Amino acid sequence: MEATVFRGGRILTMDSAFPDPDVVVVDSGRIAAAGESSLSNAYPDAAIVDLDGRTLAPGFIDAHNHLSIAALHPLWRDVHGVTSLDEMLEEIRLQAEAEPQAEWVRVHSWTEWDHGVFPTAADIDSLGLDRPVVVAHFSLHQCVVSSAALDVLGYGRTTPDPEGGEIARGPDGTPTGFLLERAWSTAHERSMAAFTDRGRWAEHIISRSRELHAVGITAVHDAAASPRAEDLYRSMAAAGALPVSVLTMPHPAVMLRNDQGTRLDGPCTGEGDEWVRVGPMKLFADGGQAMAVDASVAGERLTMGVQMHDMSEHLAEAVRRGWRVAVHAEGNLAVGRTVEAFTAASRLRPDDDHRFRVEHAFVTSPAQVAQLRAIGAVAVVQPCFVERIGDVTSGTSFDDHTWLAFGAMSKAGVPLAASSDDPCSPFAPLWGSVKGATRTTDAGNVLEPDEAVPFEEWIRAYTMGAAYAGGQEGERGSLTPGKRADLVILDGPLDATALPSVAQTWVAGKCVYTSSGPNPTGRRTDAG
Repeated sequence: MEATVFRGGRILTMDSAFPDPDVVVVDSGRIAAAGESSLSNAYPDAAIVDLDGRTLAPGFIDAHNHLSIAALHPLWRDVHGVTSLDEMLEEIRLQAEAEPQAEWVRVHSWTEWDHGVFPTAADIDSLGLDRPVVVAHFSLHQCVVSSAALDVLGYGRTTPDPEGGEIARGPDGTPTGFLLERAWSTAHERSMAAFTDRGRWAEHIISRSRELHAVGITAVHDAAASPRAEDLYRSMAAAGALPVSVLTMPHPAVMLRNDQGTRLDGPCTGEGDEWVRVGPMKLFADGGQAMAVDASVAGERLTMGVQMHDMSEHLAEAVRRGWRVAVHAEGNLAVGRTVEAFTAASRLRPDDDHRFRVEHAFVTSPAQVAQLRAIGAVAVVQPCFVERIGDVTSGTSFDDHTWLAFGAMSKAGVPLAASSDDPCSPFAPLWGSVKGATRTTDAGNVLEPDEAVPFEEWIRAYTMGAAYAGGQEGERGSLTPGKRADLVILDGPLDATALPSVAQTWVAGKCVYTSSGPNPTGRRTDAG
């Protein structure tokens, strides 16, 4: 592979040992050198990339992404914009026509509060379809299903709610079709199975990866990689067909469950290579739409949500077997229980670098931020959620807790790893960085502005921060000699008020994306 010299612009190495170099040299897919211009003399035949005043940075790492699920979204009708029940039913009918051989009919990105559309099983049944139907929520934490689906799932009048979930019921006890948290998990797994034949699934992962390249993403942490997804990633990498690097976070095919079964005995954290590596085991402390909160607003106590009470025991077993762990914990109750579980588990293997990850941490107290710092935890956060939470809360604040305490965590020394939670939110890192830096929604709502983190710190959180969260700091996240040459060229100032765009993306020393024009927002309009 021909060497390449990047010069003529600002270079963000993310490594204090190589501040503000004049050039970066890439050779054989790796960073060969970074420093003064004279370094390029050792590569007289190298190709020259003139940055022309633009910025060179490490490729972005999305530290919490659901690539294996998001890749399949083009197979299903997107219902996030429906404005009436009739329109919802028409979308379901069109999906049934589009996939006549599929065992399930699935539509995605239902967002009930946007237009007040909340179908029931009886509504869906009126279509007269011959297969079960699932209307999956954008959050991947709830859904509405048809009566045929309820039958397949075995949910009836006498079926008890699963721990950590709810089967909504009418006055006579008949399920309405609405399934929350763990009650929806099996519906997700059953409806996914019809679309995960390896050939088509791989094609869609490739297609989604190309979209990630267009916003500068060169690696993802798949935050709920099922056993079949892990196998597919490995086979794609072996065939040279995987466009982005994937850190798998193993999780059962039935989402939101903490019992990992025999997967605990399989390849463990750190195993693999730079294309596919095993990351931390993924566990859940609370729900997504039903996050566990116990706080107060204007002096009134607010308690809500679903807790997964089996998290601590499964976390301890994973740590005992040498795994790192990542715990979904949105509400302050869940964050508190997760800190306790991390602390107890660390005593099982006191000499290990546990690199504990708390995923989301939407609602926290100052004391919890200090506890996260004290145990060396990493906060894997989503600045893009400023948009949705800022609009939904409309300025409502907790008395003693904080929404998305990015600033407090950063000041306390809690490492931040940035991510999108795609397909639950738009995945463009630059757009997310604007939200994290301004704390302002597109509608003009401002969410707790004291928790803003400067734009360039988000660039670090999407590079070195994410690499650190994944235990990948030795191979990616900075433009340090010896590391993999995953790069992004940014056009425009690194400023939240004058957003740059992605001009080029490079993976392993090869250019995989070149912009055909300016992309002022870097935001997908159809990403959940």
